[in-house]
Amino acid sequence: MAYAIFKTGGKQYRASVGEYLDVEKLEVAEGETASFDQVLAAGEGADIKIGAPTLSGATVDFKVLKQFKAPKVTAFKFKKRKGYHLTKGHRQPLTRVQVVSINA
Repeated sequence: MAYAIFKTGGKQYRASVGEYLDVEKLEVAEGETASFDQVLAAGEGADIKIGAPTLSGATVDFKVLKQFKAPKVTAFKFKKRKGYHLTKGHRQPLTRVQVVSINA
């Protein structure tokens, strides 16, 4: 099965058609379609195309399924015998997408 490697939100993802991915929050409404244009590599086996740094004209089309927050991550700082402790929590906003097509 053909796949593509694309970049969004400062991270790189490997995707095939029909896969579900959780990526950094995108400003696209639920149910809408859009595309990633920073495709680094696409193809299958010996037919893979690798960009320098990106493939020109290549896109990965996707459909937005859901906007949500990831589970809470807790950061805890502690210094022994000083009476110091600090707790902070964070929930990263994410977007669940389904890859519709790979155009390379």
